[in-house]
Amino acid sequence: MPTTGRIAQVALPVKDLARATAFYRDVVQLPLLYEAPNIALFDCAGTRLMLGIGEGERDQGASIIYYAVDDVRTDHQTVLARGAVEVRAPHLIATFGGREIWMAFYADSEGNTFALTSEHATTAGTAA
Repeated sequence: MPTTGRIAQVALPVKDLARATAFYRDVVQLPLLYEAPNIALFDCAGTRLMLGIGEGERDQGASIIYYAVDDVRTDHQTVLARGAVEVRAPHLIATFGGREIWMAFYADSEGNTFALTSEHATTAGTAA
């Protein structure tokens, strides 16, 4: 895997997004960065906490760690060659604050999902 300098994001599946968003904003007092349908992103000292509605049984109660890399689009084949199993190819997740957020998802040796993520300056004409 390309060198990862830090954990960029942790996804936490929730059942009630409004309730969970209020909890992490008001009780834990994390700064809310961004809200979109089915997700809320918070800042936790430079690491994002993503609250999201699970998409199925497998998503309930399972967290995903997102490792920051320079460019997930170019690192994708390297990770596959080293034995990761592709769950979802690199794709644009969102564009906000003049930045594009790209992610790709993989399964580890135990069937757990992990992701690589990278951020880039927004290119003209690109939308999430």
